Amino acid sequence: MAKGPVLIDLDDAPAPEQGPEAAAPVPELDIPAPRGQAMQSAARLAARRPSRLMKWFWGLLLSLTGFVISLAAWDFAVGLIARMPLLGYAVTALIAAFILVLLVMGLRELAAFSRLRRMDVIHRAGEAARASGELEDARAVIEQISRLYGGREDTRWGRESLAEKGAEVLDGDALLDIAERDVLGPLDGAAMREVEAAARQVAMVTALVPLALADVATALTSNLRMIRRIAEIYGGRSGVLGNWRLTRAVMTHLVATGAVAVGDDFLSSIAGGGVLGKISRRFGEGVVNGALTARVGVAAMEVCRPLPFVALKRPSVTALVRGALTGLFGDKG
Repeated sequence: MAKGPVLIDLDDAPAPEQGPEAAAPVPELDIPAPRGQAMQSAARLAARRPSRLMKWFWGLLLSLTGFVISLAAWDFAVGLIARMPLLGYAVTALIAAFILVLLVMGLRELAAFSRLRRMDVIHRAGEAARASGELEDARAVIEQISRLYGGREDTRWGRESLAEKGAEVLDGDALLDIAERDVLGPLDGAAMREVEAAARQVAMVTALVPLALADVATALTSNLRMIRRIAEIYGGRSGVLGNWRLTRAVMTHLVATGAVAVGDDFLSSIAGGGVLGKISRRFGEGVVNGALTARVGVAAMEVCRPLPFVALKRPSVTALVRGALTGLFGDKG
């Protein structure tokens, strides 16, 4: 047998199977970008104005229901007094106590509305003082702010600092700058913490609970609570009706200006929304809903704050969302 090299002709050999590099590319899934539907629905619900017909309907229904209940309670108490005087008087006392509680609640709502109007008056006066630059106008605003926060311990240092520095200031804008930094600065920090907490809650529920109705309910209740807390921080202390009125004013402004409509560029600026939307739809929706909640919070701060943001920078929505979501879904760097 020959022991030399063997030549094999490959012309007739079968072609090798194609490798992975020759396979067709995997098509990209057309996944729509997260749009924050829960927050948009909650904003539209809060901003929607009832029609005049619905106002008449609910007003007449509540009036008729209240009249029927009052008449039934009166007949019940009178009949019980006729049959069992001691028990009838006890029930009458309970009804009177209930009416007294309702009156107290009504007075508290009126006081809440009055305090919100007072905050609005101070805010407009502050804007006018900024525009005029007059020292007397600035001093009048400072006096109103000092009376507003006169009994609060968390503003004591700021008010004392303002009184000490303000006596030497002869410029209206400089005086308002001192008030904004020393008195309102700590309140801004507390309000931003409330915004971050609300954004975190909305984002977490949206990401973990796969129910659209739960998303909307959580977004609406969290934003109502956040706006009420921000109003309390700045001295508003809104009641139930006052808080709903304030919330509707904030949401109406956001809907009218298109601030609740979010795009891919906004997502990318916060947490790489395009990538998030492709990795997890719920995750991306959580980030967007949290971002929209932060937008509502910043708008509420601007509405409830006694002075507009001038000396201090307006809170950044991006920074608030990053602070709220750091550690929740991972560090967003």
